Amino acid sequence: MPNPMRPYLLLSLVFFFNLYHSMAVSDPTHQALLQCLTQSIPTDTASSIIVSKSNPSYTSVLRAYIRNARFNTSSTPKPLIIITPLDESHVSAAVICSQKLGFQLKIRSGGHDYEGLSYVFDKPFFVLDMFNLRSITVNMADETAWVGAGATLGELYYNIWKNSKVHGFPAGVCPTVGVGGHLSGAGYGTLIRKYGLSVDHVVDAKLVDVKGKILDRKAMGEDLFWAIRGGGAASFGVVLSYKIKLVPVPETVTVFRIERLLTENATDITFKWQTIAPTTDENLFMRMLLQPVTRNKKKTARITVIALYLGDSDSLVSLLQKDFPELSIGKSNCNETTWIDSVLWWANFDLGTPPTALLDRDLNDAGFLKRKSDYVQTPIPKSGLESLWQKMIELGKVGMVFNAYGGRMDQIKPDETPFPHRAGNLYKIQYSVNWDEPGNEADKNFTTQAKLLHDFMTPFVSKNPRSAYFNYRDIDVGSTKKWSYEEGKVYGESYFNGNYERLVDVKTAVDPNNFFRNEQSIPPRSSSILHSSHGSARTYLITIIHTCWYYIVFIFSLCSDLF
Repeated sequence: MPNPMRPYLLLSLVFFFNLYHSMAVSDPTHQALLQCLTQSIPTDTASSIIVSKSNPSYTSVLRAYIRNARFNTSSTPKPLIIITPLDESHVSAAVICSQKLGFQLKIRSGGHDYEGLSYVFDKPFFVLDMFNLRSITVNMADETAWVGAGATLGELYYNIWKNSKVHGFPAGVCPTVGVGGHLSGAGYGTLIRKYGLSVDHVVDAKLVDVKGKILDRKAMGEDLFWAIRGGGAASFGVVLSYKIKLVPVPETVTVFRIERLLTENATDITFKWQTIAPTTDENLFMRMLLQPVTRNKKKTARITVIALYLGDSDSLVSLLQKDFPELSIGKSNCNETTWIDSVLWWANFDLGTPPTALLDRDLNDAGFLKRKSDYVQTPIPKSGLESLWQKMIELGKVGMVFNAYGGRMDQIKPDETPFPHRAGNLYKIQYSVNWDEPGNEADKNFTTQAKLLHDFMTPFVSKNPRSAYFNYRDIDVGSTKKWSYEEGKVYGESYFNGNYERLVDVKTAVDPNNFFRNEQSIPPRSSSILHSSHGSARTYLITIIHTCWYYIVFIFSLCSDLF
């Protein structure tokens, strides 16, 4: 007997076939990814975490965590899809499905990668945007906290403060930086001389490996746990969260900021700073800014000393009058405050600003910028400083930031974490230039200025290799197209010195096919990824096959009801 519903089912079949055919033609990648994700995630949830280019929210989601406007132009390569996981299992599914479909997966937590490597690629790619995985659980019983990779440093500091007024954590001064990237690249801040780096206080972690498995420290093993504490976790997997050990801070801390022009003894102060800042009491961190400025229509240079002291102003003034009289600091220059207020002050908030200001993610805030880095192991002589002032004035825009080392940094072996720049380094330099003008001409002008100043400093900085700080990402240090060991060695030894070899060994063991990669990632000893021009065609073919299979299954399910 004929099925009375057959005409309606046939009409439905035609309707849905045309609908899905239209969707396949317009966005086959979206459909293939959705079909793959729904094998382990409910369809509604899977659909909600996929943001493709056809989604009205695509532009706002992509731009929200772009922190360098150089990579927010019409010509910047964009991801085909942004995946915004809501749960750890979604990350596992994203890793598995990206591999099945043949797409590269870039991992973004806070978007502060200076070269945009967490959200830009020159081949078809997805972005795994971790901003929803931002939970923070503080346990004062053992003075630890679990922090999601998508949380910001500001959110971490705020949550610590909510639980204790005499605990802190040694991490960066910018509150919008993502925890995932900051800690995986070592992380440091104003507590560096007292407590070392952020990763020196990481006691556990959760990571999704290339097979989609969620591993903690015990499951991943000590080699991988070592690698993701300063070696750039994006080379090895996707960090979901870190467990950190909090550190004690006093009820009262002191901050100060002092500026001096060249006519105000700036050269003598800078020369003396190089030997005092890394060797003085470990409770004192002094950063120095060097900037070209104009005063009374005359070009000159200015230094600014910015400091945090873990104690009261009386003891600080006494210390500096003994160690650093050239600074001429008095109690009137100092502000006594709490540690959380000092965090806000270092982030350029006024003293007295409520700590809730640290929760502002300041989305869509991106200027044009370029950063570079160096390490100084021998004080720059006064003659070198005099020539440096002239070079900075000549270039006109690039500033420098000197960050003092010493203290706890001298006590930790260079191979204890992948970050090797410990004893023997007086201070780190960050070269910094920001500008407002869009366009290639301005970009070339200011990035060239940064390179010229960096070149000028060659006689005064570390050598063989010339070291750089991984979290101050700089593509000029080197990059890779084939992910060979030799290509990786160029930037790998600058960032990690002798630790590069162990990082390569870990990479080879945990991701031998090099799925987790970017232009400065750690390569395996022999990479089997496709390097030819056929890579994009292969990716598209895989996507079409998955999409067609989805439609075939769908059609057969309808046809089965016709007979």
